[in-house]
Amino acid sequence: MAIFHSILDNDFYKFTMQNAVTQLFPNTKARYAFINRGEHDFPSGFADALQQEVLAMQDLALSRAEKDFLKKRCPYLSPVYLDFLEGYRYDASEVQIEQNGNNISVTVEGYWYRTILWEVPLLALISELFYTQHQLTPWTDEQITANTLSKLQLYQDLQVPVAEFGTRRRHSLHTHNLVVKTLKENNEGSFIGSSNVHMAMKYDTRPIGTHAHEWFMFHAAEYGFKMSNAVALENWVKIYRGDLGVALSDTYTTEVFFRQFDKKFAKLFDGVRHDSGDPVEFAHKTIAHYKSLGINPLYKFIIFSDGLNSAKVADITEQCRGKIGISFGIGTNLTNDVGLKPMNIVLKLMQVQTTDGGWEHVVKLSDEPKKHTGTPEMIALAQQVLKT
Repeated sequence: MAIFHSILDNDFYKFTMQNAVTQLFPNTKARYAFINRGEHDFPSGFADALQQEVLAMQDLALSRAEKDFLKKRCPYLSPVYLDFLEGYRYDASEVQIEQNGNNISVTVEGYWYRTILWEVPLLALISELFYTQHQLTPWTDEQITANTLSKLQLYQDLQVPVAEFGTRRRHSLHTHNLVVKTLKENNEGSFIGSSNVHMAMKYDTRPIGTHAHEWFMFHAAEYGFKMSNAVALENWVKIYRGDLGVALSDTYTTEVFFRQFDKKFAKLFDGVRHDSGDPVEFAHKTIAHYKSLGINPLYKFIIFSDGLNSAKVADITEQCRGKIGISFGIGTNLTNDVGLKPMNIVLKLMQVQTTDGGWEHVVKLSDEPKKHTGTPEMIALAQQVLKT
């Protein structure tokens, strides 16, 4: 039986970005590549098993109930887009999978508005198949439930809002479902939603997300590194008109981002998302930036989402409470904390075809240098242009 059962089993920001891309950049093509950061060894036959799952995803389609859920929960999604999504089907020919010994290669190529949905499901498939094929036994359901409950209790004691962000590196669909079910059924105010739209629908909670690094990476390739943040934010506002107002800050480092996050953007966007570097240092910079613009930080918020666990959440809360609004998006520590070592894998946008018809390598300059993405030459060029 195929692992994926719903086309909505994906991160919400993939759909929000797809909605924007279909309207603004329908002719753009994209190339993605898998990066095995953890240098995991894949067993013989892994590529074949992954290929079968990819082929099975072609049968997924948006149901009437799923479309109705999106209409109700996400009124900012264009009706035209929802009609498009109803007719959308994954195309396995866009995905190329190869295995050489213990290494696998996964690449995706095609129109950006189509290929944008592949990243998260492919990572989830790789993760689940890895544990299955290696026959690694996780904790029991009872242990996973108890572990999740202990974390939820801490977040409720801290009185902080927490969202589940764990699709891409989940241990399995079963574990993911168990975790969200536990969070929802035992929630006393802290659990505010899931980045996974299928889980949000199943457990009647809020789908959470705005945009990802690839949104800014494309804009850098199309408009230049110095213009990328400002044009990317302008285009987001053009589509969503004030909805989905959380800006991702670290595609070209926080320092560069705040140069262009002026009073207009700072007032229009509800807050910013932290995804790399020291979270407390980031919070101090964000608070100082808002104050420099004459904006009370308590009317804004930061959503922290970088490799969080209970201890980090407690520390960030202690450092930030009463200074700025805070919330947390917790991924792997919720959906892959099962007594096994979590995988460290990503699938990143590598190239885009710009309006002049040429292919351009894209770059991400994280606040954490180990998270930089791109060719060495393009990374060096971006750093030189932006003087990071």
